[in-house]
Amino acid sequence: MAHRREKSPPRQVPVSAHHTAALWAPRFAFGWAALVYALCTLSLAYPALAGQFLVNPHSDQYIAGYAFREFAASTLRATGHFPLWNPYLFGGMPYVAAMHGDIFYPTFLLRMIMPTDAAMTWGFIVHVFLAGLFTYVFLRDLRYGFFAALVGGIAYMMSGQIASSVSPGHDGKLFVSALFPLALVFLRHGIRDGKNWTWGAFALIVGLSVISPHPQLLQYMLLVSGAYALFLAFATLDGIRLARGIAVRRLGAALLAVVVGLAIGAVQYLPVREYVKWSPRAGGLSDYRLATSYAWPPEEIFNAYLPQFSGMLDNYWGRNGIHLHSDYAGVVVLMLAGAAFIGLRDDSRRKQIIFWSSALVISLLWSLGSATPFYRLPYALIPGTKYFRAPATIFFVGTLALALLACAGTERLLRHRISRKYILGWLVAAGGIAVLASVGALTSVAESFADERVLDRVQANGSAVFLGAWRSFAFVLLVAALWWALRQRRVSTKLAAWAVVALMAIDLWTIERIYWMFSPPARVIYASNPIIETLKNEKQPVRVFPFPVRPTAEREAIITGDALMSHRLRNVLGYHGNQLGRYNDLVGLNSDDNRIFSPNVLQLTNTKYLLTNIPELPFIGNTTLAKGPVVDPSGDTLYLYRLNAENPYSWVTPVAVKAPDDQVLATLLNPRFDVKRAALFETSAQVAAAQGVQSLPAPLPITTSVQHYEPGTVQIALSNPAPAGASLIVSENFYPGWVATADGRPARIGRADYSLIGVELPQGARNIDLRFTSPAYERGKVITWLAIVVGILMLGAGVWRDRRILA
Repeated sequence: MAHRREKSPPRQVPVSAHHTAALWAPRFAFGWAALVYALCTLSLAYPALAGQFLVNPHSDQYIAGYAFREFAASTLRATGHFPLWNPYLFGGMPYVAAMHGDIFYPTFLLRMIMPTDAAMTWGFIVHVFLAGLFTYVFLRDLRYGFFAALVGGIAYMMSGQIASSVSPGHDGKLFVSALFPLALVFLRHGIRDGKNWTWGAFALIVGLSVISPHPQLLQYMLLVSGAYALFLAFATLDGIRLARGIAVRRLGAALLAVVVGLAIGAVQYLPVREYVKWSPRAGGLSDYRLATSYAWPPEEIFNAYLPQFSGMLDNYWGRNGIHLHSDYAGVVVLMLAGAAFIGLRDDSRRKQIIFWSSALVISLLWSLGSATPFYRLPYALIPGTKYFRAPATIFFVGTLALALLACAGTERLLRHRISRKYILGWLVAAGGIAVLASVGALTSVAESFADERVLDRVQANGSAVFLGAWRSFAFVLLVAALWWALRQRRVSTKLAAWAVVALMAIDLWTIERIYWMFSPPARVIYASNPIIETLKNEKQPVRVFPFPVRPTAEREAIITGDALMSHRLRNVLGYHGNQLGRYNDLVGLNSDDNRIFSPNVLQLTNTKYLLTNIPELPFIGNTTLAKGPVVDPSGDTLYLYRLNAENPYSWVTPVAVKAPDDQVLATLLNPRFDVKRAALFETSAQVAAAQGVQSLPAPLPITTSVQHYEPGTVQIALSNPAPAGASLIVSENFYPGWVATADGRPARIGRADYSLIGVELPQGARNIDLRFTSPAYERGKVITWLAIVVGILMLGAGVWRDRRILA
């Protein structure tokens, strides 16, 4: 027998003059919208059709992202499972726990069916398209007309916040931003319409956002979704107010869906949770200044209208040092967004506009960071905020709000509700800005904000500001002309609507296309060379330390990035940002000394080669030129030097000692200490250690050789049986999960020599096997699969229940 659903009262939509006549919409409106968004996306992405790679020398994907993903893809193809250990950067780190991009997000499936570089490129392209399409669905769900929603989708997907994310290579930000409007659709259907199926769908969307993985944007998405859920539950919308009991029950269902969605991310975040105390950000960022270091400088808000003001890409002169994305919102978008407030009192969606206007203001204040006192509130009250340092990233919320306002403004335009006064105001303001740019006043304003060290860059940017101001004025003029033609009945409403779509797309395209920089395919830009082949020919595991001495014209992926990882070569450093914190201390990344070149640190890090871009190394002795000069794909000339010292992958010490970390590090950095004479374990290590050692014994006449080496698995043979009390030190970072066996029997293992693996050797041991495991990953994997099943069951059960109710 069918059951009745708890229903809200029937809709009573207020009737007003401008809502009595529906605007024209084509048949198959969704298909037309998808076609428009596909064309907009391809107008930026067309080089991908010729096999070009969507990276540039400043992109995180060029420097590191490709190596991360290619490693995982090749491991998954070869073994059927994801890698758990990355031995190629910073002495080794857990692959899942330290985070290496979209490991579990569905884009990894693209890397199973196409080359990694192509998969990465199309991952960006598809999500820009989805950002527009999902925004269209969201706006149509709010009962905006076809053209208004179409315009809103373009305003979001082609905005600087979304479209330019390809320039710095911020795919995780793009993934969450694209999913955000769809999450809001499911929330609205679940809370306002009581659709049971939406809770499973919402849980799956939250789960996808969790495994994106971009924790900062996930936090923002959940905060705004929570605020929107409360708004939907308790506001009177379309003349309907939900009964309190119904509202609370539906909010409870939303909360349950969030819990299920978070559980979907367990495979990623259970390992991350354990890793936090080992990472460089253990305990959060050091101070408020650092936590707001990548806020949106207030003067750069002007970029939303005039994107050239603070300089684009290499011409940037602002406070943040680098500015690889665009803040441009669009002239057409801003004009239409402002028009949303015309006749607001009579708009049946007035409360939606007010809510999203509030979201716009709050996200703007949040993004300004320490420039206003506002950010002190979330910094103090919201868990996790102290771990992030880019409050400006919240403005994807403001961008969606602008898209909704532009959508509403489009309807005002097409319904002849925009006044002459409003248009004249824009013309006067835009003309005034253009005049100020022409006489150099805007450049003078910029000079007042800029650091004196970049004043020449500000002055050089003056011509771009001049041209940009007149460009923005031209688009204001075009919108004004369209308004006049529509008002005078010179064009039909349908033609005017398509003209708005075209004007907005062209306006945004002329700026955002600059940020879509393509490179040749990965097989070209990461091609092997004689230096790489020399390193590959090493029989035993070694590390190479690349470092630039001479400045390069462009960022170089081999000596400043992770290109060597794509050739399975172990780098002393690399580019990551979430490597093990103790390794940073060991090699001196947090100090001003040059300890990384000290003999003990070179030995502890298994460094055999130095790779740089100068033909001589006068400041480092005991080296031999092994290969070079070699011109790499970026055009830089490289030289490979071999250290004339024995720095093996592992060695056996005659004695083990336990000591506090500060004493261990000080001892290791003492040039008189021989690391082969003692293994220095942390005090809590579960190994036997000598007591009351007054003097260290001589090094043992035992050598080691690696019989088998692959990420997370090592087999080491000793030349002679280990004596009693001996320990094996392995130049691989220790992290919980490493297990050891000696001649097939379990051996005790611990953190030694500050950051490395130490193994207590049973007397007579000859063969040591090491294997990295991750119990947190295994637990998380089970929870993730269970949560996915629950989400699908929620979706299916909801569909079944909704159909029974309607029966």
